[in-house]
Amino acid sequence: MSLIITDECINCDVCEPECPNEAIYQGELIYEIDPNRCTECVGHFDVPQCQIVCPVDCIPLDLNHPESQEQLMDKYITLVQQG
Repeated sequence: MSLIITDECINCDVCEPECPNEAIYQGELIYEIDPNRCTECVGHFDVPQCQIVCPVDCIPLDLNHPESQEQLMDKYITLVQQG
């Protein structure tokens, strides 16, 4: 499943450059995550990098976008092929 940034986000700018899939972007009020690009870092790292660097722990799993590890890997492969 993809991740989501909650409204506890303080716009500190540390998560966005850590995302290998460029899924994190500045939204209207806080940073947001594109669920079509988020693979929880599957294919790149063992753990989501944005969660590691977030100082306020505001990046949980997005329960509205459930995906298996296999589906996340398939999404990763598709993103790599798209360049």
